[in-house]
Amino acid sequence: MDRVVLVGKLLITGIVFIGAFLLSYWLLFVQIFPYATDWPAAGAASLTALVAATLVWRSLRAQAGGILTTAMTWGAALGAVAFCGGFFGPMLFAPGANQGPLLGIFITGPLGFAAGAIGGSIYGIWFRHRGI
Repeated sequence: MDRVVLVGKLLITGIVFIGAFLLSYWLLFVQIFPYATDWPAAGAASLTALVAATLVWRSLRAQAGGILTTAMTWGAALGAVAFCGGFFGPMLFAPGANQGPLLGIFITGPLGFAAGAIGGSIYGIWFRHRGI
């Protein structure tokens, strides 16, 4: 059972790292360093993603965490995945659509966060109450 938990933690942390890197790189740091080479934006985005992944890893590591911690962690992980799918998906599949990335910002990101928070709270109430 410990290996399954470790793999799940690594998977969630990796997804959060990738989502935070892509979000901070494309939406923030490329705008700050528009004419520089790619390394300042990539370095700043890597540092931001590393901090986000570390916070998620520590949150997942805490066994004494409450239901709110579990719900917010699940919400952040699923929200990041849904946001990336809704934001970058229209760019890949319909490059001519001028409002494609708004799908991730206004629809799939918040819905993914809400679904993850609901799933995390159900997990927190059901499984942690039973001691599983």
